[in-house]
Amino acid sequence: MFRRPHSLALMAAAAFAGLAAQAWAGPSLWTVDKAASKLGFRSTFAGQPVEGVFKRWDAQISFDPKALGASKAVVSVDMTSAATGDSGRDQALPTRDWFDAVRFPRATFTTAGFKELGGGRYQAQGVLSLRGVSRPVTLPFTLAVTGEVAKMTGVLSVNRSLFGVGQGQFKSAETVPFDVTVNVALTARRAH
Repeated sequence: MFRRPHSLALMAAAAFAGLAAQAWAGPSLWTVDKAASKLGFRSTFAGQPVEGVFKRWDAQISFDPKALGASKAVVSVDMTSAATGDSGRDQALPTRDWFDAVRFPRATFTTAGFKELGGGRYQAQGVLSLRGVSRPVTLPFTLAVTGEVAKMTGVLSVNRSLFGVGQGQFKSAETVPFDVTVNVALTARRAH
């Protein structure tokens, strides 16, 4: 003779499953603290160092070190907001010779996956879309989460020639090298 499971036990199991599903709704959403964050770049011009920042950008981040497969980030940069401290250079960067910001006002980095390297180090594989060209890139970064605050730093080398950045006299690496360093330093708070 077999017994039917007790209906109260079934209801309790269903309720527990529902609570578990609600408790793990996916990776946390993070809100970037813009005042404490920086998106910069570094290069040289005729052998002289050039450092700059992008003043306007947005980041949508959904990330959990324990759920990397479900984590995602999209960073969108206003290409008219590059500032190097030199007015002539800053006026030139959005033009057709460089970012061509009239036709391509935004650059985006969209992650396709994350890899943990240990010791708070990670890699974000994704696609960088810049000046109408999209190419895969890998951003290595470090991450430290303390309570509700996350601090992330990363450095990415971008070959500008692959994206058509630098036309005319700047198409070669003679005055400006092909490799440009992008520096990312983010502070974000867990959204509730």
